[in-house]
Amino acid sequence: MAKVILPSSLKALLEGQTVIEIDAPSAGAVIAALERRHPGLKGWILDERGRLREHVSLFVNHRRVLPDEPVSAEDELYVIQAISGGTGARPEAAEGEAELLVGTKKGLFLMRGERGAPMGIAHREFAGQVVEYACRDRRTGTYCAAVTHGQFGPHLYYADDPEGEWHEAEGPCFPDGADAAVQRIWTVEPGEEEGVLWAGVAPAALFRSEDGARTWSLVRGLWDLPTRPEWEGGFGGLCLHSICPWPGDPARLAVGISAAGVWITEDGGESWRWGVEGLVPRYLPEEAWEDTLMYCVHDLQRSPVEPTTLYMQFHGGVYRSDDAGETWSDIATDRGLPADFGFPLVVDPRDSDRAFVIPMNADVDRVTAGGRLRVYETRDRGASWRALEKGLPQQQAYLTILRQAFCHDDSDPLGLYFGAESGELFGSADSGQSWAIVSEHLPPILSVRCS
Repeated sequence: MAKVILPSSLKALLEGQTVIEIDAPSAGAVIAALERRHPGLKGWILDERGRLREHVSLFVNHRRVLPDEPVSAEDELYVIQAISGGTGARPEAAEGEAELLVGTKKGLFLMRGERGAPMGIAHREFAGQVVEYACRDRRTGTYCAAVTHGQFGPHLYYADDPEGEWHEAEGPCFPDGADAAVQRIWTVEPGEEEGVLWAGVAPAALFRSEDGARTWSLVRGLWDLPTRPEWEGGFGGLCLHSICPWPGDPARLAVGISAAGVWITEDGGESWRWGVEGLVPRYLPEEAWEDTLMYCVHDLQRSPVEPTTLYMQFHGGVYRSDDAGETWSDIATDRGLPADFGFPLVVDPRDSDRAFVIPMNADVDRVTAGGRLRVYETRDRGASWRALEKGLPQQQAYLTILRQAFCHDDSDPLGLYFGAESGELFGSADSGQSWAIVSEHLPPILSVRCS
């Protein structure tokens, strides 16, 4: 039987083993047999199409091979993490305290401390790995983390205690026949039914879990849309990054896709319609606007107290919809914003007239507008915006805040938190009227969510 030598980073999936003997005719067959023997390994070396992951290499003895390479009983098959890829490519809080889940390029950081004040690192998980997104389902207390291993691809984990044991979910992954593999898990969003969660991934697809994140299935209605072959991705790829359930109605959902616009369902995902009327894709020649499918949504958020109201940060523009995403109105032009480009936004959970954005210069210069770090607030549905800058750096501040890295804590007054790619974490306990750096020197921050 061939001897398989695996990297120590997979040891936990192999019951502590890193050298295993397998009898199979080819390198690919050896890996498939290894997955059957150790189901936890499934999806780490081969993706859901059965293809070798981009940043994994196979060697038979001292020679690099493809999965169809024959293997004899005398051979040694090495599974190697390629030098490409890698991680450089991500208990309840007491009253008056906050607990933040901060996803970074070097692990998940659990931050705790007084609201709006310096916070400490209570725990670090997935050290060295890219944590794209992490959240807590407040209905059940379950924590979820989307982790992209540099060589072994994206994996979703869940835990009851973020400082305890994390378990890998079954999926999200594409079923046989889809001819696609999950490249990145962008977001996880609790649904309206017991046990239901939604996940958005790249390439742009929606997955549903009915057992609290343990197993996932593809929403075929969105995946099989006739226009999908014509969809194009934005700078971050073709991704479904925003999921907006309708409070109290599990059948109604809106999702935001870069760069394929807003899609709306009223039957739980069986059928979908497009909601882009009023959006202006200024990044395209004007003569192409009428026929394009390329609508680059950066973030999409629904008001929980007025579900027909949605706010959007677009690739050049901030918009509001008053009809659940069917049509959109420009709320950026000549309204007081220094720029209309940006990534994240926050909607006040108790006031549908109130929202917050963090403007950046433009798509060619994705840093805070004018070298000043300012959060902008509207209290009149976007008719006007005002800067919230007290406590934030106002000179030579060229920061980038990504689409998942701005959140609220649902408290009253509202707590707001955001993190920068430069590793600073900012917080406010008074709805943004004043700010403080609550943590410094973190790795590049990809997501911030209050648990």
